[in-house]
Amino acid sequence: MLVTKFSDTVRLETEGDLAVVRVDNPPVNALSADVRAGLKAAFDAVGANADITAIVLACDGRTFIAGADIREFGKPMQGPSLHDVEEAIENVGKPVVAAIHGTALGGGLEVALACHWRVAVPSAKCGLPEVKLGLLPGAGGTQRLPRLVGAEAALKMVTGGDHVPAKKAHAMGLVDELADEGGLEAAAIAFARKAVAEGKPLRRIRDMDEKLAEARANPGLFDEFRKANARKFRGFEAPEANIKCIEAAVNLPFDEGMKFERDAFMKLMTGSQSAAQRYVFFSEREAAKIPNLDGDVKPRAIGKVAIIGAGTMGGGIAMNFANVGIPVTIIEMKDEALQRGLGVIRKNYENTAAKGRISADDVEKRMGCLTGSLDLASVAEADLVIEAVFENMDIKKEVFTKLDALAKPGAILATNTSYLDVDEIASVTKRPGDVLGLHFFSPANVMRLLEIVRAEKTASDVLVTALDLARKIGKVGVVAGVCHGFIGNRMLAARQREAQKLILEGAMPWDVDRVLYDFGMPMGPFQMGDLAGLDIGWSKETSKGETVRDLLCEMDRRGQKTGAGFYDYDEKRVGSPSPVTEKIILDLSAKAGIKRRSISDEEILERCLYPMVNEGAKILEEGKAYRASDIDIVWINGYGWPVYRGGPMFWGELVGLDKVLKRMQEFETTMGADFKPSALLERLVREGKGFSAA
Repeated sequence: MLVTKFSDTVRLETEGDLAVVRVDNPPVNALSADVRAGLKAAFDAVGANADITAIVLACDGRTFIAGADIREFGKPMQGPSLHDVEEAIENVGKPVVAAIHGTALGGGLEVALACHWRVAVPSAKCGLPEVKLGLLPGAGGTQRLPRLVGAEAALKMVTGGDHVPAKKAHAMGLVDELADEGGLEAAAIAFARKAVAEGKPLRRIRDMDEKLAEARANPGLFDEFRKANARKFRGFEAPEANIKCIEAAVNLPFDEGMKFERDAFMKLMTGSQSAAQRYVFFSEREAAKIPNLDGDVKPRAIGKVAIIGAGTMGGGIAMNFANVGIPVTIIEMKDEALQRGLGVIRKNYENTAAKGRISADDVEKRMGCLTGSLDLASVAEADLVIEAVFENMDIKKEVFTKLDALAKPGAILATNTSYLDVDEIASVTKRPGDVLGLHFFSPANVMRLLEIVRAEKTASDVLVTALDLARKIGKVGVVAGVCHGFIGNRMLAARQREAQKLILEGAMPWDVDRVLYDFGMPMGPFQMGDLAGLDIGWSKETSKGETVRDLLCEMDRRGQKTGAGFYDYDEKRVGSPSPVTEKIILDLSAKAGIKRRSISDEEILERCLYPMVNEGAKILEEGKAYRASDIDIVWINGYGWPVYRGGPMFWGELVGLDKVLKRMQEFETTMGADFKPSALLERLVREGKGFSAA
């Protein structure tokens, strides 16, 4: 075998009339400038070598080319472009077979589509995930894919961005042959040799038209797809750009479609949405890094978990661990509550199985990880105990006092509190270093965010364990310091305060909700209150009848569950503005001596969101979050902040911190101390810096 290196990451192996072009750029064989240069040179060389009759494109390591080198995004192009590489492959004049293992994603799949055939192992996955970064496949993916698999399948792939398993890829025509797991390269070589022996014409996807003709015969395809996915795509620019590129593939010659794709790609690449989504991509990874932590700190082993409370939160938390095979003991005081909680968990799993997302065996396997108990002493074997009882300090301190005596040495004791002081909870134990907050978000088996609250005495290995565990159970872990409401709820309180004031000053709940929904939030604050239940944390005995919420609850208008709250609801829980609520608001305004006025959408947005940015600045100022990007990850994964706006801190910088500060100062002058600007915000504006400088 003759081996020739064409760059640090690409080599050519020739044996007789067969060439293997091999990429070796760990960890994921990303398409860096060096890889592109090596591929271009290697295919130019084999194209000019008359002795070579067939070529296999293969990759070392754990995966095929898993995408572009995202570190190069937004930087000047170095070396040949991916288009140059694909042209060299497509026009080499000899059969080229891609040997796919691991993942062929983004630019990696686009390179495979430039090959004439594709062979994959069953465990491989293919995908074009660029939409998740606010982009579209920019190297022919939107033009070649519909020619190979049809417009409808291509639309789903490019707008969803999900990975397609090799078996499905084979069934849809994306992969030409499946190989045994251990015999991929041999199978690809055999495929290439067979193509030569049979004199197969080179199968250039760019020349194919049959699938496009099918799409042209169905003129309603694209509008129907848009309509079916309107809710999912709301607010995002990239899905529509991807759809238009598939339309271009169907209706334009290949070269014109490529130009259309390139123009659309560059428009997205230079826009704010892709910048935001790329920022979020990196920020999620950054959140797992703890500054100034000894790199030798190792996580504690978590083999068994105990959860105190089988209610909505406790059950949802338990599912996260059962999903990954970690045994969980769920402890309740009464058998009725325990059986109800276990029944809800089973029903949730059975509903998931009914949708085809897990099998019936999976249901039983996961339920088999759960054990119910009515004895708190059952925590004795657990490596991690999570308390998920009522949000009351006295109750939580009582539970932790008992846990301190019952849990084994080295067990981590966690509270699922949303607001309370974790230091105070830890103070009742003799092991405060083992205590921290694990704030799951409801529904806990669905929501990605896990706020990890680092108390004053939380041990470093306990913190590292929590972050490691978050990753294992599919959560995005973000570390917060101890303060009322931590990161997310503390900022939410600032927004809710202004929303409540706005409706007394002149807006209506549906005005506020509409503005925030149009901004990109899944729902407004009053819709959210109705969904959760207005009586959460409310008591008839202690109600003073001083707020709109008090009066609504006293009238048994407690949200969707009672058919009325801020809104009136029909039998399908569809809400409409309520005359009852409007009268309550007008009466309260009059009673408070507030002269109502017309409030613009712009003021609603500024009043609700600028105080959040300011509160985030205070959180940074106090050291309750490590990075502004951590705050953004909390809001994106826990509160539905639109990912294409990058989180409140990123958005604040996009608006301009100087503008945010100026409006906060104006509001402080006219409306009082609630709008007092953070000292950090003032300093950053004065120095012309952004939150990353903090």
